[in-house]
Amino acid sequence: MAKPRKRTVPVLGGALEMTVNVAGKGKPLLFLHSAGGLYWDDFLDELSEHYKVYAPHFPGTAPGRPNDIDKLDSLWDTVIAYEDLLDALKIRKCRLMGHSFGGLLAAELAAQRPKAIEKLVLIAPIGLWREDAPYSVWNWCSPGPEEIMDVLFYDKTHPDVVRRMTPPDNPRKADQWTIDFIWTLGCTGKVIWPIPDKGLKKRIHRISAPSLVVWGENDKLIPPAYAEEFARAIADAEVFMIPQCGHEPPLEQRGRLAERVGTFLAA
Repeated sequence: MAKPRKRTVPVLGGALEMTVNVAGKGKPLLFLHSAGGLYWDDFLDELSEHYKVYAPHFPGTAPGRPNDIDKLDSLWDTVIAYEDLLDALKIRKCRLMGHSFGGLLAAELAAQRPKAIEKLVLIAPIGLWREDAPYSVWNWCSPGPEEIMDVLFYDKTHPDVVRRMTPPDNPRKADQWTIDFIWTLGCTGKVIWPIPDKGLKKRIHRISAPSLVVWGENDKLIPPAYAEEFARAIADAEVFMIPQCGHEPPLEQRGRLAERVGTFLAA
């Protein structure tokens, strides 16, 4: 696995700096991570073989920069910060991908700057709402370690899942790992508490990029019924459902995900 290089990029008129992981060559692809934080895994590594991947840490979640979250008060602040990030990186057009919380940010960014997004991939995104399929930030912030494993994954014994979710052996490092994970959930939760419906339904029609909506058939966190909700709301969208998969396709079904996403992005 290639080690990405890090860049620090000023946004919001210099009031905030965002840490961005960069790897690969080719056309730009911006990846926005889930509420659990950024982890550079084999999926991103495979993408970097074909694209120049930019993967920013959500403010407050970059190592050593917990107080950066103080610069964001709302989801709108966040969208503007990510718009500024595109400008600072001199990205005029790109492929955009977001997972879960990052899927909401990707959809908002694609709606705000539709001409800049060439292709859009949303992996189990949050942001829309159905009364018969409710969920809230509490669903992923309140469970304990064992319960969150049951909620997130279809197969919690999958080697990639174990590697991602196992804390370090050293007790002190394990404590810090837990603190960082909780803090990351808090940072992302700040702009979407208590439910992630912040008005995306009023803006999602602005998305013009061909879009792929990906969902695990066994997702216990965000109901798979939302896959069709996103597909109906976006003018040019298709759905890819993955069997035997929970809320984390990049970990549980990387092969299927990478193949379908690769074909879609290259078309």
